[in-house]
Amino acid sequence: QVHLVESGGGSVRPGGSLQLSCAASGLTYEYWCMAWFRQAPGKKREGVASFSSDGSTAVADSVKGRFVVSKDSNKNTLYLQMNDLKLEDSVQYFCAADPGTCPPFRLLEHHPFDYWGQGTQVTVSS
Repeated sequence: QVHLVESGGGSVRPGGSLQLSCAASGLTYEYWCMAWFRQAPGKKREGVASFSSDGSTAVADSVKGRFVVSKDSNKNTLYLQMNDLKLEDSVQYFCAADPGTCPPFRLLEHHPFDYWGQGTQVTVSS
């Protein structure tokens, strides 16, 4: 059984940084796509970043240059380093995983990920 547990959310001032973590267990397939999404209340879910088993990564244009996705394979943990946080980054962030390779980033939001974490809240306020 796959479990994804996010952590690292919290409150920060504009311009600050946070690092989200997604601890994964039960990833028994050889190839996995792992991704970060975010969703504000009443709005559609937005793909933020993806990480494929071959090490390739992608991030949304809205966070490019500020967010970096990485993975520690030894710890089976996906990270999202978020720098220069803005008010509009204040939403709940979710980790997702699916066997296989990641789709092209423009299709990420339409990909049917099998596994999801419970989410972690990021609040950016002055």
